[in-house]
Amino acid sequence: MKKKHTGGEVQQPQVHGVIEGAGSIVKQQITETLETNYMPYAISVIMSRAIPEIDGFKPSHRKLLYTMYKMGLLGPTRTKSSNIVGQTMKLNPHGESAIYDTLVRLSRGYEALLHPFVDSKGNFGKFYSRDMACAASRYTEAKLDPISQELFKDIEKDTVDFVDNYDNTTKEPTLFPVTFPTILVNANTGIAVGMASSICSFNLAEVCRTTIEYMKNPEHDILSTLPAPDFPGGGLIIYDRKEFEKVYRTGRGSMRVRSRYSYDKEANCIDITQIPPTTTIEAIIEKTVDLVKQGKIKEISDIRDETGLEGLKITIDLKRGTDPDRLMAKLFRMTPLEDSFSCNFNVLVKSAPRVMGIREILDEWIHFRTECVRRRTQFELKSLQDKLHLLKGLQAILVDIDKAIAIIRQTDEESEVVPNLMIGFGIDQPQAEYVAEIKLRHLNREYILKRTAETEQIEHDIAALQKILESDREIRKVILAELDEVARKYGQKRRSMIIYEDELQNVPEEEVQDYAVNLFFTKEGYFKKITPLSLRMSGEQKLKEGDSILQQIESVNSADLLFFTNRCTVYKAKASDFSDTKASVLGDYLPAQLGMEEGEVPIYMAVTTDYKGYMLFFFENGKVAKVDLASYQTKTNRKKLVNAYSDKSPVVACAQIEEDCEFLLTSSKGKVLLIHSGAIASKSTRSTQGVSAMTLKRGAVLSKAQKYEEGMLTKPDRYRKKIPSSGTVLSEEEQGEQLTLS
Repeated sequence: MKKKHTGGEVQQPQVHGVIEGAGSIVKQQITETLETNYMPYAISVIMSRAIPEIDGFKPSHRKLLYTMYKMGLLGPTRTKSSNIVGQTMKLNPHGESAIYDTLVRLSRGYEALLHPFVDSKGNFGKFYSRDMACAASRYTEAKLDPISQELFKDIEKDTVDFVDNYDNTTKEPTLFPVTFPTILVNANTGIAVGMASSICSFNLAEVCRTTIEYMKNPEHDILSTLPAPDFPGGGLIIYDRKEFEKVYRTGRGSMRVRSRYSYDKEANCIDITQIPPTTTIEAIIEKTVDLVKQGKIKEISDIRDETGLEGLKITIDLKRGTDPDRLMAKLFRMTPLEDSFSCNFNVLVKSAPRVMGIREILDEWIHFRTECVRRRTQFELKSLQDKLHLLKGLQAILVDIDKAIAIIRQTDEESEVVPNLMIGFGIDQPQAEYVAEIKLRHLNREYILKRTAETEQIEHDIAALQKILESDREIRKVILAELDEVARKYGQKRRSMIIYEDELQNVPEEEVQDYAVNLFFTKEGYFKKITPLSLRMSGEQKLKEGDSILQQIESVNSADLLFFTNRCTVYKAKASDFSDTKASVLGDYLPAQLGMEEGEVPIYMAVTTDYKGYMLFFFENGKVAKVDLASYQTKTNRKKLVNAYSDKSPVVACAQIEEDCEFLLTSSKGKVLLIHSGAIASKSTRSTQGVSAMTLKRGAVLSKAQKYEEGMLTKPDRYRKKIPSSGTVLSEEEQGEQLTLS
């Protein structure tokens, strides 16, 4: 086939075959596409990657540790980490980098776990530093830590199920028969699809003691024996009983953790030796340096990382006359030296993710461990019963050993030896096989008497095992004894100290100098703080081209500032956070100063010293929300609050009021309504949708809202209506005065 072109003819390639449906567009429901293509991926991430199971491990951890167990690394000998990584690929078909990262996190050298399962040698990095990276796997060595014995105890006795690996060449366990609740002892975090897991670590001895007491008494007060988590890096846990009760009950919540420090008077420096588990050395230093550059902290002359063989250490050199406790109080507020650990106890139980409290986790672990002990006991019982059966057969030939020898000698074919022994002594095939395999040197009365003497002990052991199987109480006794042994053998002192809220009140905080200030907020998001004296001496306000001042408020330097944005978010700051300036400068650009997201701009500034009064939000759909200003007050100095107001309709205007007053509303169709804020019930929920104030016809929206001042309307009563109301068109007299509502 030929096709003509300007410059000649081009031969088209021949089509040798046609793919059915190629190039066609097929319409498909998006829900069907998600179920077909996305759901299998999401389920795989949840089930096989990110969420730990009741034994405390994710599949990647379990495959690595089981490989090390099968390599014989539970003894004194270490091997190259690269060797472990290579062997693990038989169970975990991922790149060596992912497997080695898993090994590093489980290691003693990395210091991320209270009780590491891997005894490491070489540079494995540190979890509290992003710059201290681990060496390559060919340079490091590892073996299993002694506590790993508790993971594999009796794993060969049918305590857990085994499944084929990815290519059906070997078997791997679905769970480890752990003898203590590892799920609570070592921290575990993971991000799946649509869900996540964040489990903090608890002290092993306290967990074992709590489990013992809980098994004895289901009404046991968990907090009495498990007062708080215990982090590998130590730190001070700020104790809030209500919050801890919530975490223990629901599996969700957060706790504040602050760094530990000491003051060296001679060197005039602060040494920080323990930090929260959610931050790193570099993050702390970078934030502190940034605050020094901004002029918010002036007491520091130098800060450096002095971490070495003795452990973590951040040194802060102080300027002369600095109060170290007061400086640390400021740093706790403004840097990650104090941070929150968010808990989300999401665990896979029978292949289903569940967010559980401590009691539920212990219930599931006790159920799991009970089944492990039951299966182990059944395995041991079957083994002893089989051995006893064989010894009974051996007893039978004790009557006449010469007869047994004669039967074997007189049998012509080897295959007939076992049947002839069965007939000659009245024993079954397994017993006859056992007798036939006895070596010639053992065919003496002494050997046989020693073997048969075991019968009485085996019968006693069988009776003991049967007693355990017949009683849940006996199984619980076994579990309790194992927990007690683990606590005594591997228990350690707490690393994280507990400090109570009332003790924090004694820590001196920085004294904020209080004086009168004038606050300016512009349309483009600039902010200025100017003293009255400076304002009187200044000339015209300098503004960016096209910018204008939206708000000018007289307040004090200690006031709290709330900047509401177009993203239904409020950013909190203090007036003292900003430097005094002059009218001749542009001021601070708030989106950059407060760390707002791209495209997010502030639209209103509220100023308060006591959080009394209300915030009013006027929406395009004619609704008005009245929110208690106290709803924006927080115990912890959070800088950002989401859902600051409703996002159901675009906001037209915001207003801060201390007492109820009147507001003038104008619709896009020119109607006006005068309402009193006292007619609107206040809510403590920040995201309330409010109540209907102005009813609007199709296509109309609320376009303006402003606080009513006396004299703005000639006959205001004409526009006062009971809400909701559609309002009234301005009279000719009002229009003649060219009323402007801005």
